[in-house]
Amino acid sequence: MNVIHTEGESNTAQARQEWNARQNDPASRELLRRDADAFLHQSLSSPCVSTIAKAEGIWIEDLAGRRYMDFHGNSVHHIGYAHPRLVAAIKKQLDDLSFAPRRFACEPAVELAETLGALAPGDLSKVLFTTGGSDAIEVALKVARAATGRFKTLSFWDAFHGAGFGAASVGGEATFRSQIAGPLMTGAEHVAPWASRNCAYGHDSLEDSARACANMISYVLGREGDFAAVVAEPMRATPLVPAPGFWKAVREACDRHGTLLIFDEIPTGLGKTGRFFSHEHDGVTPDILVLGKALGGGILPIASVIARRDLDVAGDFAIGHYTHEKNPVTTRAALTTIAIIREEGLAERAAELGTYAMDRLRGLMDQSPHVGEVRGRGLMMGVELVEERGAYKPARELAERVYYRSLEEGLSFKISAGNVLTLSPPLIIGRAELDKALGIVEAAVLAG
Repeated sequence: MNVIHTEGESNTAQARQEWNARQNDPASRELLRRDADAFLHQSLSSPCVSTIAKAEGIWIEDLAGRRYMDFHGNSVHHIGYAHPRLVAAIKKQLDDLSFAPRRFACEPAVELAETLGALAPGDLSKVLFTTGGSDAIEVALKVARAATGRFKTLSFWDAFHGAGFGAASVGGEATFRSQIAGPLMTGAEHVAPWASRNCAYGHDSLEDSARACANMISYVLGREGDFAAVVAEPMRATPLVPAPGFWKAVREACDRHGTLLIFDEIPTGLGKTGRFFSHEHDGVTPDILVLGKALGGGILPIASVIARRDLDVAGDFAIGHYTHEKNPVTTRAALTTIAIIREEGLAERAAELGTYAMDRLRGLMDQSPHVGEVRGRGLMMGVELVEERGAYKPARELAERVYYRSLEEGLSFKISAGNVLTLSPPLIIGRAELDKALGIVEAAVLAG
């Protein structure tokens, strides 16, 4: 065991060193040096792995002219980078009206609020905009507190809801919690995740684990009786897909105990999973829905809170007093992005291509004992790498080697949970490009 582990570390270090050595373009090396010197260092973003000089469609190009298919994109590039229609709309809006103080109504902001209210399910029709998903989560928490008169939240360990103190408090991802000195927000309680091999409550299947998790949520809500909201991603972006009936059980528990259900669709909404809203797969309507990331079309930052109309009870308080709350340029970008997704049938395209891609990736399970599972919805897919299928142990060193091999071949993606190759291409990707990317992943995995 130790020999294998050491060998894996050696191979991983070698892959990383080889990649770094190939960054021999003087301009690239200098920009990477300046980046490392100028920015506060933090996990997953600085220092950087490469440079970027251009982004268009599904492609990123670095300063040396190397091109990469981007299967990560921080979940903003649903319509691809620099979509011509979006660029034109933003330019026109800049000429027409470039800014609006929040106490002045402007057409694009009102139209976007009306559009989201019309698209959202049930009576979700009251909207507020922020400049990022973390802030939008905190607005949702304030609305829940104001509406219920309670302050506690229940969420999941390992979940991510943003980097602000409130968002990190309800989140459960260690990267955003472990090095923060002192207490986070009070009242933020957690239960084990609803679909994780590491938290299966001693049960054999993920379905049993999800059932136990739903029962635990019901128990905690009833036991304490004073929760404002359950905060969750309807599908984890790692990705993790909920077991059938799980969210219906949670919805029923929330209704029994007067607790609101907040769905965070910041990375998974807007067509990525094959439906316009991720929660549509599960037949459950939340009380508050949060969108972000791709809402700005991969160009501008904007996020949105969409709440039930009867939750509009905080008019005497500042629950999201943002300078760019009604910015005409960011709201125009969001309106155009939504139009592109709907008019070009991108959610339906994600469903079709995602089914094809996951069927092909599942073929890897017949070729490699290190592929523990292939999962996802639409064009949000994960390939879980393990030391040996059946005896679950994350193959983190293998995942990193696969990552660098893929990067060498022109494919960029994210590794989630240390061992899950997370593949999330733009919804505009062509079948030939998708096949090329899948071939790169397959070859890298089989190389071991």
